[in-house]
Amino acid sequence: MDFRIIKTVISREYMTRVKKKSFLVTTFVVPILFAAMMVVIFLIMGSTKERKQDVAVVDQSGIVMPHLVNNDRVTYTDFSTESPDNIKLHLKDLEKDVLVVISPIDTVKKTVSVQAYSKDPLGVEFTGTLGARVDDAVEEYRVQQYGIDNLAQIMEDVKSNVKVTEYTLDETGKESVSESGIYMIVSMLLGIIIWMFIMMFGGQVMSSVIEEKSSRVVEVLISSVKAVDLMFGKIIGVALVALTQFLLWIVLTVVLVSGASMFMGKDMLKSFSGDPQMMAQTVGVTPDQMEAIGGIVASADSSAVQAGAPDELHTVVATLANIPWVKLIISFLIYFVLGYLLYASLYAAVGSAVESVDDTQQLQMPITIPLMVAYMIILMAFQNPDSGVVVWGSLIPFTSPIVMLARIPYGVPMWQLILSIVLLFFTFIGCAWLSAKIYKVGILMFGKKSTFKDLWNWLKQK
Repeated sequence: MDFRIIKTVISREYMTRVKKKSFLVTTFVVPILFAAMMVVIFLIMGSTKERKQDVAVVDQSGIVMPHLVNNDRVTYTDFSTESPDNIKLHLKDLEKDVLVVISPIDTVKKTVSVQAYSKDPLGVEFTGTLGARVDDAVEEYRVQQYGIDNLAQIMEDVKSNVKVTEYTLDETGKESVSESGIYMIVSMLLGIIIWMFIMMFGGQVMSSVIEEKSSRVVEVLISSVKAVDLMFGKIIGVALVALTQFLLWIVLTVVLVSGASMFMGKDMLKSFSGDPQMMAQTVGVTPDQMEAIGGIVASADSSAVQAGAPDELHTVVATLANIPWVKLIISFLIYFVLGYLLYASLYAAVGSAVESVDDTQQLQMPITIPLMVAYMIILMAFQNPDSGVVVWGSLIPFTSPIVMLARIPYGVPMWQLILSIVLLFFTFIGCAWLSAKIYKVGILMFGKKSTFKDLWNWLKQK
C-alpha cells in the first residue's frame, strides 16, 4: 500500500463529501428536527392532560364499587341497578365512555370477573388501574371470610419493602456502594453507539463505492490508483466525514435544546421532571424500574427508606466512580476504530460487487447477521455479564466490538480484553486483505449480478 496515495484519497473523499449540499443540509436539519422533537415532547407532557373518561359501573358483586375512587382522569358512576345490556345500547346517550361490568362473586374461587365495553380501544393505563382496584376489593373480601379480627391490618403490618444495597470490593477489600442499573445503562449505551455507527457509516462506505462504480468514475481512478489504496482511502475518508457530522450533531443539538429550554422557562421543565409517573411513561418504564436503575424517581412512602441505606444520588455517584473510565474510554476507542474498519472493509467489498443498492440485500446478509446477534447479546449482558454466550460474544471478532463494551463496566479479566482486541485486529487484517481482492476485481465488473460463487472465484485469483 502507498500511504501517500491513501492520504490523497482520504483528503479527496473527505472534502468532496463535506462540500456537498446534502451533507450541509443533513448536518443542520437533523439536529433541528431532533431538538424540535424533544421540545415538542416537553410541551406535550408538560402542558396537556389525558382526556377524562366517564365510566358506568355495574357492580353485581357488591364489593368492588367502594374501591373505584374518582380522580382527575377517571370518574366512576354506579349503575348497579341497571341492566348492562340496556347501558350498552345507550352508552352515548348517558354520556359515558366505558361500561364496566363486575360479575357476582364466585363463592368457590372467591373472586370476580370484569368486562369493559367501549367504542374505542382502552389504554393499558386504564385497564391496569381498574384491575388493581378490583384486586384490592377481592383481597379485602377474602380476608373478611377468615373472620379474624383486624386481619387486614395485621397483613398490612407484616408487609415489607426491603431494598438491597449493593457494594463492590476492590483488591484491598475496600467496599463502595454500587447500583447494577447504572452499569446496565452505561453498557447498553456504549454497545448501541458502536452498533449504530457500524450500521450507518459502514452502509455509507458501500453506497459510496456503488455510486462511483455505477457512474464509471472508478474506471478513471483505478487507472492511476491501486484498488486497495482506493478502498482504504474511501473507508477512512467516510469515517472522518461521519465523525465530523456526528460531533456537529451533538454540539448543535445541545445548543438548540439549551436555547429552547431557556425560551420555555424552567417552570415547565421542572413540572415535567418533577412528575415521576410522567417521566416513567416517557422513557417506557414503570416508576419502580426508574427507581431501580438509580433514576430520579423516589418512593413517596417514607417507611420504605431503610435506616443507614445510602440515598439514590450517593448511590449513582458512587457507582459511576466505580466504573473503570480510563480502561473503558481506551477500549471504546480501540473497538470503535477496529470494529468500524472490519465491517467497513466488508461493506466496501459488497459495494464493489454490485451496481445498485437493490442488489446488495443477499450479499449483505453475512454482514448483517453478526451485528444483529451482537445487539441481542448486549440485551442479555446486563442480566448475566459472565454467562457463556456473553463471554464468547465478547471474544468472537464479529461481535466483540459491541459485546465487550457492554461487559467492561461489570469487570472483565485483562487477559480476555487483550485476547479480544488481538483477535479483532488480526481478523480485520484478514478480512481487509480478502475484501481488497474482491474489491480489485469487482469494482471493474459490469453487466452481471454477482453471487457468492463469483466472490469465491475472485478470492482465488492471484
